[in-house]
Amino acid sequence: MKVVILAGGLGTRISEESHLKPKPMIEIGGKPILWHIMKIYASYGYNEFVICAGYRQDVIKGYFANYYTYNSDVTFDLSNNSLTVHSSHTDNWKVSVVDTGYLTMTGGRVKRIRDYVGGETFFLTYGDAVADIDLPALLKFHKESGKILTITAANIAQMKGVLNLAADGQVESFREKEDEDSMLINGGFMVAEPEIFDYLAGDETVFEKEPMQRLAAEGQMMAYLHEGFWQCMDTQREMKKLEDLWATGNAPWKIWENR
Repeated sequence: MKVVILAGGLGTRISEESHLKPKPMIEIGGKPILWHIMKIYASYGYNEFVICAGYRQDVIKGYFANYYTYNSDVTFDLSNNSLTVHSSHTDNWKVSVVDTGYLTMTGGRVKRIRDYVGGETFFLTYGDAVADIDLPALLKFHKESGKILTITAANIAQMKGVLNLAADGQVESFREKEDEDSMLINGGFMVAEPEIFDYLAGDETVFEKEPMQRLAAEGQMMAYLHEGFWQCMDTQREMKKLEDLWATGNAPWKIWENR
């Protein structure tokens, strides 16, 4: 079963890093967040990836072109231009990096990889979020629903103080955020049937707008509730949070260590 990863956006909200590389290639613990996402899927045996590339796709292609060398102990003998591999720590992955266009919207990117997934059910996610998600449970939930699309609903904490306002704008009460202040969002980690392509018009299609709205209206979209860890990387602050969790050995998404 193939895993489609959206990795072609400009990443403007974390521009301090993404002016040199696409956001999925920004590193957490010395590895691109894209690698972390792929390790999550691979830990359950999902090893075939289709990466929807766009902005700075050369960086993604270059990374996988040299992946074997990056993840091996090697000796370079410059006198005869030879390379000796001493120890390899590579992964058993099949990776297709597809040019889905520089400014193509999310739905358009999915539309462009139709031939790579064929007529099969496939995973679909974003290249900027990690979670300790139970993927087989997600897939089982999707299959049992019989719907075209299942998204993962994740809890995201409220980041700001909470206001209660009167109709005229007067602040009636204010309190700091609390643990129970959260909202459910689309956390990615989706499962889609091939019928999804019928909802995607072309490059201008934003997956999260008309296609998902139409699927919901037709009763063809389900939400799998994930109550564990989930974190995206939209900002420098979120990047630092993930980096700190990794550095302290408390990265909940590192599920491949326990499988």
